[in-house]
Amino acid sequence: MKTALFAYFFLISLAWINVAFGAGANSFNGVTIGKSLKPLTNHNPLMTYRYGADPGVFVYDGRVYVFTTNDGDVDLTNKNIAENTYSHIQTLNLISSADLVNWTDHGSISVAGNNGAAKWAQYSWAPCATYKKINGKDKFFLYFANNANGIGVLTSDSPTGPWKDPIGKALITRQTPNCNVEWLFDPAVFVDDDGKGYLYFGGGVPTGQDANPKTIRVVQLGDDMTSIVGTPQLIDAPYVFEDSGINKIGNTYIYSYCTNWANGPYGSANIAYMTSSSPMGPFKMQKSCFKNPGEYFGNYGNNHHTMIEFKGKNYIFYHTEWLNKEVFGTQKGYRTSHVDEMPVVNGGYGMAKGTLTGVQQLEDVDGTSLNLAASFAWQSGIKIKGQGAVTTVEIPRGGWTGVSHVALGNAKSITIKASSSSGATIKVCTGNEKGDVLGYVEIPAGGSLQEVTAEISNASGTKDLFFVASNSVSMESWQLKGNNNSSSGNSGAGCWSTAFGYSCCKSCGPVYFTDESGNWGIENGDWCGLLSSCSQGASQQCKGAQGYPCCSYSCESYMTDSDGDWSVENNDWCLINKNIC
Repeated sequence: MKTALFAYFFLISLAWINVAFGAGANSFNGVTIGKSLKPLTNHNPLMTYRYGADPGVFVYDGRVYVFTTNDGDVDLTNKNIAENTYSHIQTLNLISSADLVNWTDHGSISVAGNNGAAKWAQYSWAPCATYKKINGKDKFFLYFANNANGIGVLTSDSPTGPWKDPIGKALITRQTPNCNVEWLFDPAVFVDDDGKGYLYFGGGVPTGQDANPKTIRVVQLGDDMTSIVGTPQLIDAPYVFEDSGINKIGNTYIYSYCTNWANGPYGSANIAYMTSSSPMGPFKMQKSCFKNPGEYFGNYGNNHHTMIEFKGKNYIFYHTEWLNKEVFGTQKGYRTSHVDEMPVVNGGYGMAKGTLTGVQQLEDVDGTSLNLAASFAWQSGIKIKGQGAVTTVEIPRGGWTGVSHVALGNAKSITIKASSSSGATIKVCTGNEKGDVLGYVEIPAGGSLQEVTAEISNASGTKDLFFVASNSVSMESWQLKGNNNSSSGNSGAGCWSTAFGYSCCKSCGPVYFTDESGNWGIENGDWCGLLSSCSQGASQQCKGAQGYPCCSYSCESYMTDSDGDWSVENNDWCLINKNIC
């Protein structure tokens, strides 16, 4: 019984090392290399293979996490796709980055509908997210709009999920006191220095009330972040339309929003802001800080934003219809997210400018570290499979991904974890998708992910690195290596993974990757080495059941029977240890 259930939930990948030797350049005879939808000189939009609107952004442990409304995949084969009505949207996208140019795709989160975490919800729009330490552990909260009729919340122990519905219903509805506004949507969330959380939401313009729609609300959240305290209060934002945002600079709280189309003193569908000495207000009107994207790109539409501070600079994330106009030749309501710098002047915001160039890369990618294939700056033809910390990139014949500013480290070989049902060659090159070839990696035919190592040459300096497929291939990770690939192994003494540029995991967790060095986990969106003690300790305090051990660290329940609650570790069942959970 458990074997069948386990096969349903988990795919066990068989990893092995193979020194590649095969067709190389000849594999690409007759292969047409795909084109990028954005030039290699540009960093906007963030994604060009899936539309993503309404960026909700937060910073956690040196990474930026961007949740977006999933407007659907980019389809280059059908120019007659109908306009986006938003009525189909039940999933949210999640990407993250440490450098703001290479974005790791964590897949689409099933939120609403029968297949979603919140089955009571019909839609999932306009997400926002944050985290808070509860009972000594960071807990993550994802808020979303159910059309314009309420706000829901999901929770997770990780910024990448999996996500659960903690209350089984909407957090904010039209039955919530003082919340019967035109559009009960577009949440923004904020956790203050004292640990108190606040939720901002609402929008719409009642007839004849362009100047003072009075449709924005703010409410304090409970300590659990999944309940509210008191009655939501009015934020009287002039000429408001939708799209709440909240920030704090010094001791000043800044509420920002999208103005309506009445062409008032703050512009049509611009981002404007107000200030207060309290997160609940009252707020005083200031000025506009970002024009409608149509002013920058010629593609007017609704405006939606999040502003953050990251590594000493301030940024604004927003969406445009630039990409869908490139694809269809006209605007059809499919939006993609961008990021540009937001100037801060005298404790307030200056006027930002939308660009296709985007922002400068904040740090180089260490090619000698273990890198996820789903992290890249440019692509052609790809799709993402899976959802969570680790996903795979499905690259078609002639498709490719490009990683910006990779420190190559004078590597002599590259190891790629991939699979191809009929076999494929991955060309590794620099400069562009048709650039200088470092080497070829032959992925054998078969359905399982495998580690394949091949020699490369001229891998020096810091360059843009590209992976081009001769045939359909699924790619999970890559790593450049030098002459000496030996390892002292995972002895559990000291922090073994620091030799590879990674810290050891602060706590025991799931094994996401295993190589000759040891078991690798993921914490805060980055790789870490799991000590051998993680497989010992607490699990030795109980006997397990049905021939399965007690869990060493897992507390996530996937099924319950007469023996107790069951989870999964190392690709097999384990009985949850009540002594540690």
